[in-house]
Amino acid sequence: MGDTLEIHYTGRLLDGKVIDSSLSRDPLVVELGKRTVIPGLEQSLLGVCVGQKIKATIPAHLGYGKRGYPPTIPGDSALEFEVEVVSLTQQTPWQHLVNDVFPMLCLALVPTLLGLVGLYLYKKANGQQSSKKVKDRKSKQKKK
Repeated sequence: MGDTLEIHYTGRLLDGKVIDSSLSRDPLVVELGKRTVIPGLEQSLLGVCVGQKIKATIPAHLGYGKRGYPPTIPGDSALEFEVEVVSLTQQTPWQHLVNDVFPMLCLALVPTLLGLVGLYLYKKANGQQSSKKVKDRKSKQKKK
Protein backbone atom coordinates (compact mmCIF):
# COMPACT_ATOMS: atom_id res chain seq x y z
CA MET A 1 0.00 0.00 0.00
CA GLY A 2 1.16 3.52 -0.79
CA ASP A 3 3.19 2.53 -3.85
CA THR A 4 2.42 4.33 -7.10
CA LEU A 5 1.96 2.32 -10.28
CA GLU A 6 1.59 3.31 -13.89
CA ILE A 7 -0.43 0.68 -15.71
CA HIS A 8 -1.88 -0.02 -19.11
CA TYR A 9 -5.09 -1.99 -18.93
CA THR A 10 -7.96 -3.34 -20.94
CA GLY A 11 -11.20 -4.07 -19.11
CA ARG A 12 -13.83 -6.41 -20.53
CA LEU A 13 -17.14 -7.92 -19.60
CA LEU A 14 -17.02 -11.71 -19.37
CA ASP A 15 -18.64 -11.91 -22.83
CA GLY A 16 -15.50 -10.21 -24.25
CA LYS A 17 -16.97 -6.74 -24.83
CA VAL A 18 -14.29 -4.08 -24.10
CA ILE A 19 -15.51 -1.55 -21.54
CA ASP A 20 -12.34 0.56 -21.29
CA SER A 21 -8.70 0.58 -22.29
CA SER A 22 -5.72 2.82 -21.67
CA LEU A 23 -3.70 1.48 -24.61
CA SER A 24 -4.52 4.51 -26.81
CA ARG A 25 -3.61 7.06 -24.12
CA ASP A 26 -1.12 7.60 -21.31
CA PRO A 27 -0.85 4.90 -18.64
CA LEU A 28 -3.18 5.15 -15.68
CA VAL A 29 -1.52 6.28 -12.45
CA VAL A 30 -2.72 4.28 -9.43
CA GLU A 31 -1.64 4.97 -5.86
CA LEU A 32 -2.42 1.82 -3.93
CA GLY A 33 -4.68 2.48 -0.96
CA LYS A 34 -6.19 5.69 -2.38
CA ARG A 35 -9.22 4.01 -4.02
CA THR A 36 -8.49 5.46 -7.45
CA VAL A 37 -9.67 2.23 -9.12
CA ILE A 38 -12.30 -0.36 -8.27
CA PRO A 39 -11.42 -2.47 -5.21
CA GLY A 40 -10.96 -5.73 -7.16
CA LEU A 41 -8.44 -4.16 -9.52
CA GLU A 42 -6.54 -2.54 -6.66
CA GLN A 43 -6.35 -5.88 -4.83
CA SER A 44 -5.03 -7.58 -7.94
CA LEU A 45 -2.22 -4.99 -8.19
CA LEU A 46 -0.77 -5.71 -4.75
CA GLY A 47 2.67 -7.27 -5.03
CA VAL A 48 3.17 -6.75 -8.78
CA CYS A 49 6.51 -5.87 -10.40
CA VAL A 50 7.51 -3.59 -13.27
CA GLY A 51 6.89 -5.27 -16.63
CA GLN A 52 4.57 -7.85 -15.13
CA LYS A 53 1.36 -8.66 -17.00
CA ILE A 54 -1.62 -9.97 -15.08
CA LYS A 55 -5.11 -11.07 -15.91
CA ALA A 56 -7.66 -10.50 -13.17
CA THR A 57 -11.29 -11.59 -12.98
CA ILE A 58 -13.17 -9.27 -10.67
CA PRO A 59 -16.52 -10.27 -9.15
CA ALA A 60 -19.32 -7.71 -9.26
CA HIS A 61 -19.14 -6.87 -5.54
CA LEU A 62 -15.48 -5.78 -5.99
CA GLY A 63 -16.30 -3.96 -9.22
CA TYR A 64 -19.35 -1.82 -9.89
CA GLY A 65 -21.82 -3.85 -7.82
CA LYS A 66 -25.55 -4.18 -8.32
CA ARG A 67 -25.91 -0.79 -10.03
CA GLY A 68 -23.15 -1.29 -12.58
CA TYR A 69 -21.98 1.71 -14.59
CA PRO A 70 -24.72 2.38 -17.16
CA PRO A 71 -24.77 2.21 -20.09
CA THR A 72 -21.38 0.47 -20.42
CA ILE A 73 -21.43 -1.98 -17.50
CA PRO A 74 -24.66 -3.75 -16.51
CA GLY A 75 -25.44 -4.35 -12.85
CA ASP A 76 -23.98 -7.44 -11.18
CA SER A 77 -21.31 -7.80 -13.90
CA ALA A 78 -18.06 -9.61 -13.30
CA LEU A 79 -15.16 -7.99 -15.14
CA GLU A 80 -11.90 -9.18 -16.61
CA PHE A 81 -8.84 -6.94 -16.73
CA GLU A 82 -5.57 -7.44 -18.55
CA VAL A 83 -2.96 -5.21 -16.93
CA GLU A 84 0.66 -4.42 -17.68
CA VAL A 85 2.71 -2.62 -15.03
CA VAL A 86 4.68 0.13 -16.81
CA SER A 87 6.37 1.62 -13.74
CA LEU A 88 6.36 1.30 -9.97
CA THR A 89 7.46 3.88 -7.42
CA GLN A 90 7.70 2.69 -3.85
CA GLN A 91 6.37 4.84 -1.06
CA THR A 92 9.07 6.97 0.59
CA PRO A 93 9.29 7.35 4.38
CA TRP A 94 8.03 10.94 3.98
CA GLN A 95 5.00 9.75 1.99
CA HIS A 96 4.35 7.13 4.67
CA LEU A 97 4.41 9.87 7.29
CA VAL A 98 2.03 12.11 5.32
CA ASN A 99 -0.30 9.33 4.15
CA ASP A 100 -0.47 7.14 7.24
CA VAL A 101 0.87 8.80 10.38
CA PHE A 102 -0.35 12.39 9.93
CA PRO A 103 -4.05 11.48 9.44
CA MET A 104 -3.96 9.33 12.59
CA LEU A 105 -2.33 12.17 14.49
CA CYS A 106 -5.05 14.55 13.30
CA LEU A 107 -7.74 12.10 14.40
CA ALA A 108 -6.23 12.12 17.87
CA LEU A 109 -5.78 15.90 18.01
CA VAL A 110 -9.30 16.93 16.99
CA PRO A 111 -11.08 15.49 20.07
CA THR A 112 -8.30 16.83 22.28
CA LEU A 113 -8.64 20.34 20.87
CA LEU A 114 -12.43 20.22 21.12
CA GLY A 115 -12.11 19.13 24.75
CA LEU A 116 -9.74 22.01 25.51
CA VAL A 117 -12.07 24.53 23.84
CA GLY A 118 -14.98 23.11 25.83
CA LEU A 119 -13.01 23.33 29.07
CA TYR A 120 -12.02 26.94 28.31
CA LEU A 121 -15.61 27.91 27.57
CA TYR A 122 -16.84 26.11 30.69
CA LYS A 123 -14.34 27.91 32.90
CA LYS A 124 -15.06 31.23 31.23
CA ALA A 125 -18.82 30.81 31.72
CA ASN A 126 -18.39 29.88 35.39
CA GLY A 127 -15.99 32.77 35.92
CA GLN A 128 -18.48 35.29 34.53
CA GLN A 129 -21.27 33.93 36.70
CA SER A 130 -19.20 34.23 39.85
CA SER A 131 -18.17 37.82 39.06
CA LYS A 132 -21.82 38.63 38.36
CA LYS A 133 -22.74 37.18 41.74
CA VAL A 134 -20.10 39.36 43.39
CA LYS A 135 -21.55 42.48 41.70
CA ASP A 136 -25.05 41.50 42.80
CA ARG A 137 -23.84 41.11 46.40
CA LYS A 138 -22.13 44.52 46.34
CA SER A 139 -25.23 46.23 44.97
CA LYS A 140 -27.38 44.56 47.67
CA GLN A 141 -24.95 45.72 50.36
CA LYS A 142 -25.07 49.32 49.06
CA LYS A 143 -28.86 49.29 49.25
CA LYS A 144 -28.79 48.27 52.90
